[in-house]
Amino acid sequence: MSRIAIIYGSTTGNTQQAAERIQAALGDADLMGADRNSLSQLSGYDVVLMGTSTWGFGDLQDDWEAISGDLGKLDLNGKKVGFFGLGDQESYEDTYVDAMGILYESLSGTGANFIGAWSSDGYHFTESKAVKGGAFIGLALDEDNQADLSDDRISDWTKQIMDEI
Repeated sequence: MSRIAIIYGSTTGNTQQAAERIQAALGDADLMGADRNSLSQLSGYDVVLMGTSTWGFGDLQDDWEAISGDLGKLDLNGKKVGFFGLGDQESYEDTYVDAMGILYESLSGTGANFIGAWSSDGYHFTESKAVKGGAFIGLALDEDNQADLSDDRISDWTKQIMDEI
């Protein structure tokens, strides 16, 4: 079994709750807040799932912002990395889950093997930094407008993650 870490940054608690739901669905994963200490522990994991919400007009959540300069310095060779992001696709339709895309870009030169791409079908937005090749680079959640879909999306995404690892 692969060792899995779920690292999240949460301001209002929504991303933490999503991380806890992902942890429960996976059954065996370590949960930790985004900080330098959690980044220093990554060498002990095979799989790293990173979660963030998007703030303002496409900004990283504060916990991630504080360590964003360290992300590109990580050595993630041989590690599988996935993302989940929260946002409001109706109020911020042109920056929906941009922070997830910012994390992805920050880690693009670290040797990580990215997993967990997610279809953008069923979402209503105009633009996102988290869309590559027509799909989200990870699981996109909208607790403001589509909270009723989150449990099924988390269940399906975690099954997909398990298949990919």
